[in-house]
Amino acid sequence: MTASDLMDASPAIPIGEDGPAFSAPWEAKVFAMTLSAYDAGLFTWKDWAQTLGAELAKDAPGAPCKPYYEHWLTAFEKLLAAKGLTSLADLGRLQDAWDKAARATPHGEPIALKS
Repeated sequence: MTASDLMDASPAIPIGEDGPAFSAPWEAKVFAMTLSAYDAGLFTWKDWAQTLGAELAKDAPGAPCKPYYEHWLTAFEKLLAAKGLTSLADLGRLQDAWDKAARATPHGEPIALKS
């Protein structure tokens, strides 16, 4: 499946004049990682569609909606964990480590995670 096929199969993707519209670099990165993981055979498109659909359905009608790519990221993490490629606990620990490193890094310096 190409990026074009993905956009056709996922009508909720924010689209701009030139294709998918991203409001932050991380959104484009998680989009690309998802396509790469699919291309590598880590999950089927049916698995992806069901997982993303379940995340999108969590927004209650009339309530403020979570941004689209936050749903996308959550679905990607959950699918990787369901396939045994990582765990949600490991992802949580990595997120915490990243947050601590970012807060401890002076502005303009590269962020480095301690091993």
